Amino acid sequence: MKTRILLIAVLLFNSLVYASDSLKVDSLKPRLIAASPSKNVRNVNGILFKYYDEEDHFKPKKVNGLGLGFNIIGVFLPPLMLFTFQSPGSWSLDDDYVIVPREKMNKINGLQLSLINMEPTVTNGLEINVSSNINTYAVTNGMSVSPFFNLHHEMKGISVAPLANVGQKCRGIQIGLYNKCSDFRGIQIGGWNENGRRKLPLINGNFKKQKTNKML
Repeated sequence: MKTRILLIAVLLFNSLVYASDSLKVDSLKPRLIAASPSKNVRNVNGILFKYYDEEDHFKPKKVNGLGLGFNIIGVFLPPLMLFTFQSPGSWSLDDDYVIVPREKMNKINGLQLSLINMEPTVTNGLEINVSSNINTYAVTNGMSVSPFFNLHHEMKGISVAPLANVGQKCRGIQIGLYNKCSDFRGIQIGGWNENGRRKLPLINGNFKKQKTNKML
């Protein structure tokens, strides 16, 4: 009798382990259409709908296709920033410049179309955000367009926004009323441009590698 009970217990335990492993495998299988946040979404070959951004317990996702973000905060942020708009020097990412490993970031290969992005994300392709990337590490390789402003820690390509393009490390072109990047190589076109080496109106360019201070 004891042997049978032990055998049944072992079989039940094995079934639970198998079911758990199956769920993990299923969560890694690419989805054609998926919603986020979701515990079972990791890979999407198609469309990912984000109805709000995860700030706690963030789990990165890979999207080959279209990432749609509908965080309603993005609608109210531009007018709020316009009412509290200060001098151009206040636009800076220096205070929160903490590099996030790529494996801990969302990766979108294709198009990111969002009201606002508040998750660490690498976009390889085209990014269109109403309120850009707020309080998060953002990397774009390709083109970024916003009707108001673009905020990126790393940008390689073209960044276009009527009000401002602000970055920490940029390679390419910035076009906007105000353009700023601490580590910049390329061309800035706008009313006022800052590239880490010089500040100029209209057009500012830098194609030389910036010197870095090495600690001995």
